[in-house]
Amino acid sequence: MIDPSSADQGFRSAHRLHKTDEFSSVFAFRRALRGRFYMLHYRPNGLDTARLGVVVAKKLAKRANVRNLVKRIAREIFRRQRTDTPACDLIVRLHAPVATATRAELNQDLLQLLSRLPRL
Repeated sequence: MIDPSSADQGFRSAHRLHKTDEFSSVFAFRRALRGRFYMLHYRPNGLDTARLGVVVAKKLAKRANVRNLVKRIAREIFRRQRTDTPACDLIVRLHAPVATATRAELNQDLLQLLSRLPRL
C-alpha cells in the first residue's frame, strides 16, 4: 500500500525542464541565488508545480562520477522539497569546484538556496 504522505514526491517528466528553449528562458529571466557551490536560476512558470533542470560543467567537476553525484543530489533535494517550492522553473548550476566538498555540504547548500527562493 502506498503511503499517502509520500504519494506526490516523484520526479516525473512533468517536473523536469527538457528543451533548450526552457533552459534559455530561465537564464534570460536573469534572476539567480548564489550559494557556496550551487547557483539557482529561477523564473515563474505559471504552472501548478515547480520544474527542475540541472547543469554541471566539466570545468568544475572533471570526473563523470562527480558530475553524476552532483546532479543526483540536486534532483533528490528537489524531489523532497518540490511541494514546498513555489511554481517556478529552476535551474541548478554548479559554480564552484566540488573536489573537496562533502555530500552534506552540497545538500545543505541547495536546501538553503531553495529556502531563500522568493514566494511568487
